[in-house]
Amino acid sequence: MKELQELAEQLINGYSDHVARLTQELLDKGATPQTILNEGLVAGMTVVGERMRSGEMYLPEVLQSASAMHASLKILKPHLVRDGVESRGKILMGTVKGDMHDIGKNLVGIMLEGAGYEIVDLGLNVQAQKFVEAIQTHKPAILGLSAMLTTTMLHMKTTIDAITQAGVRANVKILVGGAPVSQKFADEVGADAYARDAVKAVDKVKELLAA
Repeated sequence: MKELQELAEQLINGYSDHVARLTQELLDKGATPQTILNEGLVAGMTVVGERMRSGEMYLPEVLQSASAMHASLKILKPHLVRDGVESRGKILMGTVKGDMHDIGKNLVGIMLEGAGYEIVDLGLNVQAQKFVEAIQTHKPAILGLSAMLTTTMLHMKTTIDAITQAGVRANVKILVGGAPVSQKFADEVGADAYARDAVKAVDKVKELLAA
């Protein structure tokens, strides 16, 4: 359907108004919310991810595409909920205790939501116990922990230890990332995976959910 292709293209270009209009037009023509989500939004954000990976798109452009995606989701979500459409998986995210940086985490959330996942974002400076309680409440498939400082990334281990002690470690896969974080550090703290950037995070989430 050419309208779905146009929707994806307008999303890639970051034109929120056009994306919102096309979303409503597709619904009015009888397109299902699931089709619009998968063949319009997810298709478009997949291209955004590929262009970000190759260096063709940078953060300001990605954020424009994200705004366009949210303009469509605002219209689609009531229909998705009504039709009982399930997400590809629920992902809990947060920046660990003491860390007030969230640009990287937010970008990861944008890319994951664009790939069709449900995001629960706990925000900044999240205490270990709050992660534990959120896992018990939301029952996510994956927990994403972010840290941008060498001092705060140590709280990733504190958080993972708290999750283990609470008896819910087996219920969730843990993905870590942030400027000072490495695969070696991820292994040391007991994480299931490490992602060096937002695009890689999407790849890692797909791998973890397929395992």
